[in-house]
Amino acid sequence: MNKSFEQLFFHQLKKIVDSIDLNEINQTVKLIKEIKEKNGRIFFAGSGGGAGHSSHAACDFRKLLDIECYSITDNVSELTARINDDGWETSYSDYLAVSKFNENDCVFIFSVGGGSENPAISSQLINVAKYAKSKGGKVLSIVGRDGGEVKNLSMPGILIPNLDPEYVTAHTEGLQAYLWHMIVSHPDLDPKTPKWEGTTP
Repeated sequence: MNKSFEQLFFHQLKKIVDSIDLNEINQTVKLIKEIKEKNGRIFFAGSGGGAGHSSHAACDFRKLLDIECYSITDNVSELTARINDDGWETSYSDYLAVSKFNENDCVFIFSVGGGSENPAISSQLINVAKYAKSKGGKVLSIVGRDGGEVKNLSMPGILIPNLDPEYVTAHTEGLQAYLWHMIVSHPDLDPKTPKWEGTTP
């Protein structure tokens, strides 16, 4: 009997979850703990769905983990002014420059493919990672496919394995949200209790 689309999709999801490297998650949590202990900041970056993830993650990391966080794309006036005046490729890295990004800080990137130098894809994400490293800061990421250039620049990066290229975006972006929710729930980061978990039925 042929599987329905729903069965196929969730079968793939289970296989992907089982294939994620738990050590990469563990190393990510350790680095975030260091940033929190040093009163560093996290700057979230992404495009499309990754930009939406960045906004939501910045909220959760600030509210539940007491870490100063920003989503680079949340100020649409600044973002579009930088793109219009100086170019897309430097719009994210220039945001870090004005923020006086330093060695205590971190860029956390959400990307489906992780970008490429040749052909040039997601150059703004690659450039913001390179800028962070040039200032002695850290780069974290949750990426799909083979991780791309962003994964190469990350210390560490969580890779969501590519099981079916037809649904790589759906699986990657869905699991990006799940994974950062796991991180902000991790006991090693001493999270606050979310509203509904702390509400008596």
